[in-house]
Amino acid sequence: MGETRSIRTSDGGTMSAYVAWPGRSPAAAVVVIQEIFGVNQVMRDITDGLAAQGYLAVCPDLFWRIEPGIDITDQSEAEWKKAFELFNAFDVDKGVQDIAATLADIRADSTCNGKVGAVGFCLGGQLAYLTATRTDADAAVSYYGVGIENRLGEADKITKPLLMHIAEEDQFVPKAAQAQIVGALNAHPQVTIHTYPGRDHAFARVGGEHYDEHDARTAGERTLAFFRQHLG
Repeated sequence: MGETRSIRTSDGGTMSAYVAWPGRSPAAAVVVIQEIFGVNQVMRDITDGLAAQGYLAVCPDLFWRIEPGIDITDQSEAEWKKAFELFNAFDVDKGVQDIAATLADIRADSTCNGKVGAVGFCLGGQLAYLTATRTDADAAVSYYGVGIENRLGEADKITKPLLMHIAEEDQFVPKAAQAQIVGALNAHPQVTIHTYPGRDHAFARVGGEHYDEHDARTAGERTLAFFRQHLG
């Protein structure tokens, strides 16, 4: 069971974050980057799961500038409507700055060994890619990131390992966009890409419409192996 901590942002604001502690310290840390539903039970479970694997895990409330404390699901039309309103109102550049502030905050924690990675899903998948291009994270993992094809001009700024999980039938990332992403990044020395045939967006979201247990487990195992390799 995690707890809440406050993190100062680079522009003097304060956001909350859900933190789950590992059984030992110091430990490497992982920043969990939310979907469009806020820091909800799915994100808290992912954060708790990483703590159970030995990581100091923290999930910041990146929607705090719009409406602090968003905690909704993907189970109703009204919640989807709210989620897309939040997505459209979200300032990606500010969000990446807030992730950078979270990385710095958790890296300075006495229970962190100085290594910090990040993993993001959906909107967070794009933000994980931008975490790799714009921050000093030691490793980043992107699950079915939306809009990455519009950010490929930043790829030359990736200097630390980035793992990408792409759903081949992603309704929010057309085939042409996927081809752009793979074409631009597949040969990058720091980037590893796995594609998942037949899978739609959010295939790893437990309880979601497109959840696939086998591929979610495969992606999860690849993610943990990647963090073990690059975070120790």
